[in-house]
Amino acid sequence: MQYYLLALLMAVAVFSNGQDLKSGGILKPEQAIMDVRHYAVSLSVDPLQQSIEGAATITILLSQPTQTLLFDLVNLLEVKKVWVNGKVQSFTHTDDVIKVSLASPLKAGKTSVKVQYGGKPGISKNPPWVGGFTWSKDSLGRPWVAITCQSEGAKIFFPCKDHPSDEPNDGADLIITVPEDLYVAGPGRLLSNVKKRNRRTFHWKTSYTINNYSIVFNIARYSVVTRTFTSVSGDKIPMQFYVLELHENKANRMLDLLERCVKLEEKYFGPYPFPKDKIAICETPHLGMEHQTLNAYGNKFKYTVSGGKDFDWLLLHELGHEWWGNKVTVKDWADMWIQEGICTFGDHLYTLDYDGKEAYLNRMKATARATSNIQPIVPGSDIDADAVYQYDIYVKGAFFMHTIRYIVGDEIFFPTLKELATDPKFTYDNLISTNDVEKLFTKASGMYLKPVFDLYLRTTQKLDIRVKQTGNNEYLIQLINFNDPLPLDVQTDNGRERRMVDEKGITVKSESTPVVDPDVYYLKRVILE
Repeated sequence: MQYYLLALLMAVAVFSNGQDLKSGGILKPEQAIMDVRHYAVSLSVDPLQQSIEGAATITILLSQPTQTLLFDLVNLLEVKKVWVNGKVQSFTHTDDVIKVSLASPLKAGKTSVKVQYGGKPGISKNPPWVGGFTWSKDSLGRPWVAITCQSEGAKIFFPCKDHPSDEPNDGADLIITVPEDLYVAGPGRLLSNVKKRNRRTFHWKTSYTINNYSIVFNIARYSVVTRTFTSVSGDKIPMQFYVLELHENKANRMLDLLERCVKLEEKYFGPYPFPKDKIAICETPHLGMEHQTLNAYGNKFKYTVSGGKDFDWLLLHELGHEWWGNKVTVKDWADMWIQEGICTFGDHLYTLDYDGKEAYLNRMKATARATSNIQPIVPGSDIDADAVYQYDIYVKGAFFMHTIRYIVGDEIFFPTLKELATDPKFTYDNLISTNDVEKLFTKASGMYLKPVFDLYLRTTQKLDIRVKQTGNNEYLIQLINFNDPLPLDVQTDNGRERRMVDEKGITVKSESTPVVDPDVYYLKRVILE
């Protein structure tokens, strides 16, 4: 647990330094009328020159006529030509934006834009938290390439609409050509692997909508170790590890752990989200990242033990993002806690299942202590990725789910959480917000939960509780900064009792000072008088 928290702290320290490139924020009007349907990225990659050359085709639906199209692409790369519906168009490329100005307006409806480009993409100074290419080598000096871009967006290497509110409904194709002795691992399913002269081209295709920072690939001398996983849905899904040839003997042990983790996630969150594609991890020269159906793994096989079995916190956490981040996706980075916080809560559920309730509660207490409350974890709306990314979206987000679990009870909480992860209203093409989560749990519980969501997500306040002695062996327990009644465990000489407490308070009798919320279900401040 300490290592896990340290790793997250390091991540936030790097990420929060800010980048020149930011994903999200206020959506440009010219892009608001564009609905991206599909990306097709065809690139030749030269690891020796650390360069890329090729083209991207973007299929969009326009909601209204326009004479201007805007796409995001870092200025490090040179745009050479642009076609709109097969016709060459004039363009400018400044401030990391391609602006296509048309002689006559495009009609509303389907439009295809092809951009030819190339050059040397930016190099990540600290992957995965600083986006860019990692041009590394394995221990035998052979190329080992990775891409990361969660904060910056996929505009670091292909033209796109870089905003979390729009994902390609029809998925993406990656057609990547490399030297013949290398292997390209990508998202989705591998359609073809064709050698021509001294080059090899891999065609990967996704079957589902995908966030643009998951439209990436990795290159190395990989071995592909495969088995079949049977989902709770009954689907037979390829489970694969793209592992360096040098580490192939480690693959089956890792796949055993991966299979156990998928079963845990399916228990709480429903069937694996991408059965038409695959379950996969890919060994990378950086620590890790949630890339849909191709989670990056770079924890160097550092196993610990949970429930007497091998455990790897990174493998579990990134896998959890297949549900929280890839299947359930926010439309505004302001709500990133949904992806990171609920995913982290899922990590805690592994502890619950494999190490027991006491271990789970102790881990939650440590999570509560780690919460900083420096800024709200939902700081507003139309927020870019850098502005919202902080340690608390993990730990406070996870602890908040622990709080909601206590308030509504397990009989309501777990089915509702699974509904959030499986109902089409909240998944795949249908992106969500914090309000959607609040309304779902409010409806399921019959409790008005908005004040709890507001207190813990939109402010830095804790729940203030007064415990005041009012007579011999008599105490008043009341909420100070919260109007509505909340359940509280109260420990007295007579034992523990769950009571509903509000601003008016309740009176309890005890020879010793009562202890409120002894198992720590709330981030709170207790004031003794």
